[in-house]
Amino acid sequence: MSIQITGHTRLGGLLGSPVGHSLSPLMYNETFRLLGIDWVYLCFDTGQADLRDLVRGFRAMNVFGFNITMPDKERIMEHLDGLSEAAKMIGAVNTVKNEDGKLIGHNTDGIGYVRSAAEQGYDIKSGPMTLLGAGGAASSIAVQAALDGVPVLHIVNRKGRSWSHAQHIADLISRNTACRADLTDLADQTALRKCLAESTLLTNATSIGMAPLTDASPIPDVSMLHPGLTVSDIIYNPGCTKLLSDAGRAGCKTFNGMYMLLHQGAAAFRIWTGLDMPVEKIREKYFR
Repeated sequence: MSIQITGHTRLGGLLGSPVGHSLSPLMYNETFRLLGIDWVYLCFDTGQADLRDLVRGFRAMNVFGFNITMPDKERIMEHLDGLSEAAKMIGAVNTVKNEDGKLIGHNTDGIGYVRSAAEQGYDIKSGPMTLLGAGGAASSIAVQAALDGVPVLHIVNRKGRSWSHAQHIADLISRNTACRADLTDLADQTALRKCLAESTLLTNATSIGMAPLTDASPIPDVSMLHPGLTVSDIIYNPGCTKLLSDAGRAGCKTFNGMYMLLHQGAAAFRIWTGLDMPVEKIREKYFR
């Protein structure tokens, strides 16, 4: 891949921490090259930086937009000029578009997840789902799965700062969709076992198992997994988390977050440009 920087090249990027492992720069910069768009996309590790200052700097540089990953998907909202309806409902942002100087937040995580599940042969309408986590990505997946027809959604989360948000998402889904959503404490192993026994899909939308802490799994008791369960993890580094490894040995079909990244990226690209990403070319080059 060769990128030519000109005096007119516009900047965009990814905010979050860690971001050094991200495939997003490869995906977007190759897309810009293929479509002849004079833009460039970089990663910015936020670490302990002041998010307000980073957004102020992006605004001053007139970036075309940017993505946000953990741990900034919720914190970014207070620094933006507006939100899409989906972002308002989810309570998190993963994509920002610069609209004539106004920074507008969107969320494409749920779209990316449901499309990736379909590619793996899983129909989101086919049975109950257990979702681990209640952060930005988890909330987006929960809302999109409900809108796309999942009949029952068990949201499983630790009791802590995000518990009230998780309850809000479950209530919102139950009130506004045909899906019945409930909330379970991850520490309640009996309740978790019951959720998994009823489910045909388990999705880990937490950071448990992500590099460098790859020996951790959100499901400590492998006997909870059964062959009728498809197990997915939104993590893609490592490509096979401990959860997916355990699930494979239990006879479950598994998939990771690689194609979720591809499809949420394609949705973000369309928000920024109004154009379709050449998904098959990007998949062939970077997602095999």
